[in-house]
Amino acid sequence: MKAFLRPKRIFCSKQVKNKVLKNLHFFDKIVFLFNVLLAFLLLISFVAPYISVVHFPYLSVLSLGVPILVLINMLLLFYWTLRRKRQLLLSLLVLSIGYLCSDSFFMFKIKEEPIVADQLNIMSYNVRGFNKYNWIEDTTVGDQIIDFIKVENPDILCIQEFSRIKHGDLKNHFKYHYISEMRGEKKSLQAIYSNYPILSKGSLNFPQSQNNAIYADIQYQKDTIRVYNLHLESLRVIPSAEVLTQEASSKLYKRLGNSFGKQQEQADIFRKHCNMAPFKTIVCGDFNNTQFSNVYKVIRGDMNDSFIEQGTGYGRTFNFEYYPMRIDFILADDTIEIKAHKNFNLKLSDHFPVMVSFDMDDDQ
Repeated sequence: MKAFLRPKRIFCSKQVKNKVLKNLHFFDKIVFLFNVLLAFLLLISFVAPYISVVHFPYLSVLSLGVPILVLINMLLLFYWTLRRKRQLLLSLLVLSIGYLCSDSFFMFKIKEEPIVADQLNIMSYNVRGFNKYNWIEDTTVGDQIIDFIKVENPDILCIQEFSRIKHGDLKNHFKYHYISEMRGEKKSLQAIYSNYPILSKGSLNFPQSQNNAIYADIQYQKDTIRVYNLHLESLRVIPSAEVLTQEASSKLYKRLGNSFGKQQEQADIFRKHCNMAPFKTIVCGDFNNTQFSNVYKVIRGDMNDSFIEQGTGYGRTFNFEYYPMRIDFILADDTIEIKAHKNFNLKLSDHFPVMVSFDMDDDQ
């Protein structure tokens, strides 16, 4: 009986294939096969946020490519629409699934809400050591960053890859501060500056990593909020398409897989610590991963993403050539109203600063 049915199944599959490719010229057939591959990869990437890096480390690599996969599938959808071919249904279906099941990387909002001075304004910025090692050939970069911070005047500032070379300038501008102290360890410094009293503070001490997370409990008006400043494991990828194409893919994937594994461990450490927080919580930081990853999903939990709530456009925060990557985030408990989100196109680091306004009124 099985032997009798097997040829029938093969015949049916060939029939379906022939029906799908019917009336397509040779070039269109090649395009459609390419379409099938990219639609499949995009569909698989939608699963990545729900699967731990520990089990499938390379699946997280695919999550980095979601924006480009979406854009290509949109172009293919447009192509088949112009050609008036039913093959457009493939990308249309996958894109519709993505729209319903995952966060968007592009926010269709006419304009940003303005940052308002009388609300709680928090900035997150990876300053790359204030250009201490001359990544940019301009000796004034550090001073320009400080000037920018003073002009924008956030109430709370979270800095990743901090350097004490500008501590004096910031200490004179903010009333309170906490800088991570990791004596005997080579850790990337984190800093939290505040114009409101810091009641307590601490470090999560990520094991076997140069990266870390710190937090400060800050008295704001009659309330106390906990602000986390996260800097997860770096992917150690030079933001240049030319460099990436020259590096062996197996070596690159192995390094990315190891970094993602570290990030997953760090995200779990943070989530356990955050679950015990006695106050309303705001999370800032450089996650070194996108919103399509399980790392982001674990950190976010039930919190709101300021960009999704109030952002516009791509919201890119990392200066990667030709590619709008958003790896820096500000998240908040759903009891805190996000009033405005602003991305700055300030090329003084390999990251772009982000600033958010919050309404802490208990009546909201």
